[in-house]
Amino acid sequence: MSTLNDQGLLKNSSYWQSQWHAAAKDFTVSNPATGKVIARVADASAADAEQAVAAADTAFAGWAAKPAAERSSLLMRWQQLMLQHQDDLALLLTLEQGKPLAEAKGEIVYGASYLQWFAEEARRIYGDVIPGPASDKRLLVLKQPVGVVAAITPWNFPNAMIARKAAAALAAGCTFVVKPAQQTPLSALAMAELADRAGIPAGVFNVVAGTDAAGIGQVLTTDARIAKFSFTGSTRIGKLLAQQCADSMKRLSMELGGNAPFMVFADADLDAAVDGLMASKFRNAGQTCVCTNRVLIEQTVLAAFTEKLQHAMAKLIVGDGTVAGVNIGPLISDDACNKVDELVQRAVAQGATLHCGGKRSAAASLFYLPTLLSGVSNNMAIARQEIFGPVVAVQSFSDEAEAIQLANATEFGLAAYFYSRDIGRIWRVAEGLQFGMVGVNEGIISNAAAPFGGVKQSGYGREGSKYGLDDYLDIKYLCLGGLDK
Repeated sequence: MSTLNDQGLLKNSSYWQSQWHAAAKDFTVSNPATGKVIARVADASAADAEQAVAAADTAFAGWAAKPAAERSSLLMRWQQLMLQHQDDLALLLTLEQGKPLAEAKGEIVYGASYLQWFAEEARRIYGDVIPGPASDKRLLVLKQPVGVVAAITPWNFPNAMIARKAAAALAAGCTFVVKPAQQTPLSALAMAELADRAGIPAGVFNVVAGTDAAGIGQVLTTDARIAKFSFTGSTRIGKLLAQQCADSMKRLSMELGGNAPFMVFADADLDAAVDGLMASKFRNAGQTCVCTNRVLIEQTVLAAFTEKLQHAMAKLIVGDGTVAGVNIGPLISDDACNKVDELVQRAVAQGATLHCGGKRSAAASLFYLPTLLSGVSNNMAIARQEIFGPVVAVQSFSDEAEAIQLANATEFGLAAYFYSRDIGRIWRVAEGLQFGMVGVNEGIISNAAAPFGGVKQSGYGREGSKYGLDDYLDIKYLCLGGLDK
């Protein structure tokens, strides 16, 4: 941490009402690449979460009343500060989360892009005038902020997931309370420091960092002062949180689990497909909700594609994310490594062929070697569950109909990818896939201008794009009568 250019970005306590708050105890934050403790953070409680919610509730009226142009300017200032401090924010992220520094720098730019996008969208929250049913009536539609927004965000993108939610909320005129993952609170707290420097008013952006996930989550899902709740994480936890929100009828956005297929048809550019798969699969060591989980290759090009893929995977370098040239960092925990290894070993026991990897690195306990399996079938656990690790599980298909059937044979529907140069097939497959996002001849699909979200048990709601403000706005209808007198 001594290498940070701005030591003021390293914060160790929760933030609300523009103040940093101590706690009776603290918890440790460790570098998953080395196991070393990098910080001790004040362990906020459920009672602290209630205070943060109170701060957001108090600030709401004033923030909502600000002209959109003023909210926009403050968000743009926040975005500029994030880019100015990109190197420090990336280093904090790599140290607490593990991803390679180059990826972490990319995440900071990605997160900042949402602040910029929604700063611009804040100026374009338009209403409507509807032709009235009679000469003495006028029908108007207004869009107004829903109120206080609460969010729980994951450890795999500790900057971008907060930025994506907070930018939309603040642009709409809502105030915001977030609980970051306990593994990665430092990125969230650094964002709070920059929000303060940007001039975001007291109580508008608040961070509650603590290990009492159930207690803090209970506050954020049941407090009547919170109008909307947003969650990114597993489907199992998302369902529990949604149930807790039901009594107070909160607006919900849920970005949950995925099981992304990556299909390659015989007419595809195989080299481009390998490049796309490498980008999709191995970003953040496979620990992303939209990363490829099942690789489906047309039988006639299976051998050629597998050979090219294995050659590309052999170039991957596993190690500490702060070391130049490393592109595969550690998994987040021992449990995560055990889960990935169990899925791989079960697949091999059931008949899958192991081409490379298939075990932890000898260098450190949380590094799992890039792994290639072929001969996988859809009834194997590795094809049904999110792998969340650097493992490619290859299946084959015989024709287009089977490819679509295999791709859709999951309860999840977040992202899907396929490669083909047949324009007719591109339209048929894209329309036939039951997923919220589809990459066609492209392995990286997320950007601030596009709607991010899934279908089926991958959740509901959209983040980013012109649609991203919808979940943070109430539509109010006004009927003006008696205008002919």
